[in-house]
Amino acid sequence: MATTRTATTNWEGPLMGGSGTVALNSSGVGTFDVTWASRAEEPGGRTSPEELIAAAHSSCFSMALSHALAGAGTPPETVETQADVTFQPGEGITGIVLRVKARVPGLSAEDFTKAAEGAKANCPVSKALAGAPISLEAELLS
Repeated sequence: MATTRTATTNWEGPLMGGSGTVALNSSGVGTFDVTWASRAEEPGGRTSPEELIAAAHSSCFSMALSHALAGAGTPPETVETQADVTFQPGEGITGIVLRVKARVPGLSAEDFTKAAEGAKANCPVSKALAGAPISLEAELLS
């Protein structure tokens, strides 16, 4: 069954001096402030589209990797993924780096890297972001 998730942004004023809020409507877990400065300079306690993309990508990748590992008979004890989304004003998103560390008993480093590469290629958020270069750093913890 398909699911739809919804977020709403209310923006006031011009790009450079304006500000807005992003509400996570489906979950209702919060409303977050956003400004141009939080996107292109320092966060200052506010979020940005790129931070929200990083959150979506790191969670989707972690789920995809966990599912693939469990399906191969080696369920992970832990998976921690950091997504770094780089935004260049005037160009847009110029790259995404996924950094994953996981504890997977009985799995070789080579098989872990293969599973991580597969998750990177097949996670729905990676597919949605295919226009941006996505790199991966994978570390199997002992």
